[in-house]
Amino acid sequence: MMARRIGLGALTLFVIALIAAWGYARSITPKIELGVGYGARVACACRYIGNRDLNSCYRDFEPGMEQISLKDDPKLKTVTAYVPLLASRSVRYDPVLGCQPEPFKGTPYRVP
Repeated sequence: MMARRIGLGALTLFVIALIAAWGYARSITPKIELGVGYGARVACACRYIGNRDLNSCYRDFEPGMEQISLKDDPKLKTVTAYVPLLASRSVRYDPVLGCQPEPFKGTPYRVP
């Protein structure tokens, strides 16, 4: 009887934690989308216009962008900034136009 109550209580706390995490992730998604777009653009300019190593491009990020990761595709001259499971944006270097973001493929965020 006591073990059943403890199990039910633990399950309830787990469900509440999942709901809270989902709500928090949903509330910060617009900021993360903005951050990865900015990060990809800055990193592309650093990498292909400034001819710097991709790891040195993290120094150009603003405070608060520490969770954003970068990956580079030298063959396509594309830099992708991402926060795992939440957001990702890619920017491609064009010799004439500079760093251009690839078209957004997600669902636009609607302001209530």
